[in-house]
Amino acid sequence: MHSPVPDYLAEVADACAVTTSGEPASYIPELATVDPDRFGVAMATVDGTLYSVGDARHEFTIQSISKAFAYGLAVRELGLEAVLTKVDVEPSGDPFDELSLEPSTGRPRNPMINAGAITTHAMIGGPDISPMGRFEAIHRLLCDLAGRELAVDDEVWRSEMTTSDRNLAIAHLLRSHGMISDSPEEVVSAYARQCAVLVTAEDLAVMAATLTNAGVQPVTGQRVFSGDQVRHLLSVMLTCGMYDSAGDWVSSVGIPAKSGVGGGIIGALPGQVGIATFSPRLDAHGNSVRGIEVFERLSRDMGLHLMEVAPPARSVVHATRVEGSGDDAVRVLELSGTIGFTGAERILRRLAEHPLEERRVAIDLSGVHALHGPARMMLLEATRRMRLDGYEVHLVDPDDVLPDPDPGDGRLLEPLPSSV
Repeated sequence: MHSPVPDYLAEVADACAVTTSGEPASYIPELATVDPDRFGVAMATVDGTLYSVGDARHEFTIQSISKAFAYGLAVRELGLEAVLTKVDVEPSGDPFDELSLEPSTGRPRNPMINAGAITTHAMIGGPDISPMGRFEAIHRLLCDLAGRELAVDDEVWRSEMTTSDRNLAIAHLLRSHGMISDSPEEVVSAYARQCAVLVTAEDLAVMAATLTNAGVQPVTGQRVFSGDQVRHLLSVMLTCGMYDSAGDWVSSVGIPAKSGVGGGIIGALPGQVGIATFSPRLDAHGNSVRGIEVFERLSRDMGLHLMEVAPPARSVVHATRVEGSGDDAVRVLELSGTIGFTGAERILRRLAEHPLEERRVAIDLSGVHALHGPARMMLLEATRRMRLDGYEVHLVDPDDVLPDPDPGDGRLLEPLPSSV
């Protein structure tokens, strides 16, 4: 059976591709020349399974998405209390390039706007590290998160430096308040290089899944952050990651996220999935227009809003067994627990990766407490596709957790024959 998850992502991408509002970032000359119609979507699970559609393997610069990971590195190196002495975690309500500092302390409001990101960048590696050494530490972190070596777009870096007056002004202001001690020109140059690291939507989905997986890179198994560091980082991403549209994002999407003017958005839902989109058309806040639409639809369709009240997913395929023999053999799949999107995806993947030899199949829901959100639709779609593949599918559902089990072909799932 072919898993319907990639088909669903393609459907979402097709629906959002009709949106043509927004423009690439024009204040950075090199970014203004990108193809505005590039569009990719990727999703990575906590066990490293990757789904993607469209231009999800096309490289673009990470830009402000790097702020989140660099902030995590600063917290990892220095500890949260030390970082908080120089960068607060309050939503600013300001655009990302606002000269936004606390009047009493001179601290930037949060690490997701440029003032906070520049301060965070300057803290990494300690006071004696060179600007290039600081960049290399951040670059190493990004490579560890992606699970591969990432290049740097020197043309974008040089282009950013030709239009860096505002960031230089912010850096000079930060130095006047004692938030940074190095040369503002050197700090801004290394910070711009951090933003010019090349990634794909697939890379970003895996990087987001590392946060989803409590700091463990799901493909390599490397621990990048501790659980406590991830919890703090995701909290700041949720409240500050989408700049002055953070409130709208929390209410409509409800997934910790970070955007970049290169056209990327990442979202990380703890314990479930990492999601990334790429589309260079930006709105007035500097966020990808199509990316926002994709996240809104995924959150709504798959019940991914952080405030969605549902028990955590547990092991769902309790056991399998064969009843009878020969042509009368029936493969029984015993499901258990409360099944949401993540649990249903595991079932679909298992069926896709390990096709059943027996042509008669029974899905036993006796141990299932509930099917939440999209899990019901996903399970029914799986049975429809199994029927198309020639399987005879039956149902064991004594508690009626799957009422009206019509897979979409007009035939209800029949109970398992009593003779089995």
